[in-house]
Amino acid sequence: MKRYIALFLACFILVGLAAGCSGDSSSPNASKSPSSSSSKVIKIGIFEPASGMNGAGGKQETLGIRYANYVKPTVTIGGVEYTVELVEVDNQSDNSKAPSAAQQLISAGVSVVLGSYGSGVSIAAGQIFADAKIPAIGASCTNPQVTEGNPYYFRICFLDPFQGTIMANFAYDMGLRKAAVLTEAGDDYSVGLGHYFAQAFEKLGGSVVNVQFQSGETDFSATMASLVSEGIDVLFAPSSIESAPLIIKQARNAGLTCPIMAGDTWENETIITNAGDAAYDVYLSAFFDPNDTSAAAKEFVEGFTEWLKADNTRLTNNGGSTGVAGVSALGFDAYMVALAAIEAAQSTDGTAIRDALINLKYSGVTGECASFDENGDAAKDMAYIKTIDLETGTFKFLQTQSVS
Repeated sequence: MKRYIALFLACFILVGLAAGCSGDSSSPNASKSPSSSSSKVIKIGIFEPASGMNGAGGKQETLGIRYANYVKPTVTIGGVEYTVELVEVDNQSDNSKAPSAAQQLISAGVSVVLGSYGSGVSIAAGQIFADAKIPAIGASCTNPQVTEGNPYYFRICFLDPFQGTIMANFAYDMGLRKAAVLTEAGDDYSVGLGHYFAQAFEKLGGSVVNVQFQSGETDFSATMASLVSEGIDVLFAPSSIESAPLIIKQARNAGLTCPIMAGDTWENETIITNAGDAAYDVYLSAFFDPNDTSAAAKEFVEGFTEWLKADNTRLTNNGGSTGVAGVSALGFDAYMVALAAIEAAQSTDGTAIRDALINLKYSGVTGECASFDENGDAAKDMAYIKTIDLETGTFKFLQTQSVS
């Protein structure tokens, strides 16, 4: 009898060990989508913030990627169907932690990386991907430095020189002539976009007052009082999602009644919720309009909305609403561009996929996504100007804006 018990225990332990070995061994901090153990697998990394100053935006971009994986969960290589496994890491919106998060993806064996929301973390991780010869596709990281000098980083969105110029044109066309540009010191996105806005606004004939705040700063009252005294007629404040409502509310509390403008990061409904009634006369540039009548856009919006409604966690990660953010559309397109490159390369090898990306042509939900220039940037020449509709608590499309 003791012999049978011993044999049973030995078998039980062996089964337990086998089950333990089949789990995620890539990294304790990397989460993966489930895949069939019997199928071939190719891994795609999601390099996004799920926490920190831009966590809300990172979650929305990730939702777009996950939905794309739901729509197209496989890719064919050499006549064999591969299941696409998503490996996710949280770069925490932190430039100092971005390299280690990137390394987790490399260690997990991904063939291509998507992200990140936030130019600073993308720049910080760029060399990690390049050294590992793993291509990265940025969905919404707009600072030019993300792709400059990095043959393994690509991007499907417009850039800050374009975004800053179209917002300067929009402000000037409204008859506004004296602008304050409020940026976060040391933040690549904020400082870069502020610079390009100021440069374009001054070129048009406007004047600019440059003001900076420190990372983590929450009291803008003295700054706003100073800007009231300056007599500005527009405030351009490209900042993180967390800082945005603080800037809006404290500007209004100080008596600043002029238009407040920003870039793409402000297209997040938590800003409307947290800024409340102070969020009037607010304008921003955006990547996508959910009311786009093209067949691809309509199909995406309808499918994505239903997919969100089917799961409360998805809704929570989308800020508690079914609104379709531009970064979700870009996340969707980034995934589809990655799959198109994998199919063109007919390989799981990073360098082969990079080589395929160079010559790839792909039109997606947000327009021409893959027709990359020498820096790996897509040719995007139009943005959507939106405002906040306080009655509905949503972003309202105003017009498209290009640079002539």
